[in-house]
Amino acid sequence: MSKATLAVIAAATPTPAPSPPSPSIAGTVKVPTTIPTPPLAAKTPTGPVNPAGVLQYGFPGPIADELSTLPLHGAYDRRTRNPSWVAEHITPQSLSQNNADRKHSTFAEDTSIPALFRAKLADYFRSGYDRGHQVPAADAKWSQGAMDDTFYLSNMCPQVGEGFNRDYWAHFEDFCRKLASRYPSVRVVTGPLYLPHRDPDGKWRVNYEVIGNPPNVAVPTHFYKVIYAEYGTDSPTSKVALGAFVLPNARIPNEKSLSDFEVPLEAVERASGLEFAAKLDPSRRRRLCQEIKCEIVVREFNNAKKRN
Repeated sequence: MSKATLAVIAAATPTPAPSPPSPSIAGTVKVPTTIPTPPLAAKTPTGPVNPAGVLQYGFPGPIADELSTLPLHGAYDRRTRNPSWVAEHITPQSLSQNNADRKHSTFAEDTSIPALFRAKLADYFRSGYDRGHQVPAADAKWSQGAMDDTFYLSNMCPQVGEGFNRDYWAHFEDFCRKLASRYPSVRVVTGPLYLPHRDPDGKWRVNYEVIGNPPNVAVPTHFYKVIYAEYGTDSPTSKVALGAFVLPNARIPNEKSLSDFEVPLEAVERASGLEFAAKLDPSRRRRLCQEIKCEIVVREFNNAKKRN
């Protein structure tokens, strides 16, 4: 997708209002995000009908299952059977520890997700797509338990293998890790997008494949990463270098400049329906690609290391 297309998506994006505090999660237990009861349910009907009365049978949704394990925090989209977003935290300390080996980890269905809405191992079988980690296993070497937690399918999306997941995307993940050599704290939010394309008749449409038998897991058209390179780890006034990137779920030549995929943060927010910096004061923001060279370093990963 061209930057011109992303500019169309980002057009007329309003200034985001501050978000209410997120629900807190104790420990590493996965629980569904709390859905507040709509105000209408508490109102006494003033007319001849009470549409909110349907809530006596339960709130239909949408419901985002909250993901909270050792290496990641995020939300799961029951409709697409993919995560909406997953966040990770990278530090020099986390990267300096090597206490895990992915050969001891296995892909697994996430039983905290209701079976009706769960991505299944069989969905990926002979699908032609990799089980693409959103939080990479290579970022969780500090603990075998943490690495194991990255292998739940709730942390996966179908990704093109050769030329993307095992190549350019793997190099991009390595780029994120290298940021920790300059910044003491790096946070990365990753997730899928389902973006429109313009057909010959001039109309915009969204088309994506669904894998599984019966069809179950949506194949994203694109993926985003929002990077927060933090100058300090605790200060509420320290600067944060922000970078937002959108990559197509397709083969990308390794010589392609990463800066070609940089987009305004508002473009990712508009396309995903998510807010990433509503509480980050503009005075604290810096542009990541103005501080560092946004290029990937191409290395020859063997297959075991490519599938992060």
